[in-house]
Amino acid sequence: MTLASTPLLSRRRLLRAATALPLAGLAGAAMAQKSPSALPVLQVWKDPNCGCCQDWVDYLKADGFVVQVFDTGNTAVRRRLGLPDRYGSCHTGLVGGYVIEGHVNAREIRRLLTEKPDALGLAVPGMPVGSPGMDGPVYGDRRDPYDVVLVLKDGSSRVYQSYFRS
Repeated sequence: MTLASTPLLSRRRLLRAATALPLAGLAGAAMAQKSPSALPVLQVWKDPNCGCCQDWVDYLKADGFVVQVFDTGNTAVRRRLGLPDRYGSCHTGLVGGYVIEGHVNAREIRRLLTEKPDALGLAVPGMPVGSPGMDGPVYGDRRDPYDVVLVLKDGSSRVYQSYFRS
């Protein structure tokens, strides 16, 4: 039987199926990029009273991360994970075996999980205004330059991504 001799109803089904398959594939690919199941759970240790830490957690959730929060402070866990104090901030995360210290951008966390460098993790030392969780109207929309650093296993680091620098 040829397409020309196929009943009209069958041809319509065939055409619908042929056009739906590529669209289904595109939708699936888009969902996989932002799907929480595609990312490992990001655990975060923070002070229970810290508003900027919670803002960072909310920012990550809005970007598709599943976040497990421990309101127990972060100093002890940062040391247990081997991150030198000079990279310290107000919260510490762990995702895919990497330490995430401070107000690290979701984009860089995703990049880290994709590239899988031989490193301890990422850090945004201190609490730079304009970084995720340290942004918005409460800060007068100020945006200070800052670096996301890749912390290597020997404690050294290199700039992984700079923000707001010309």
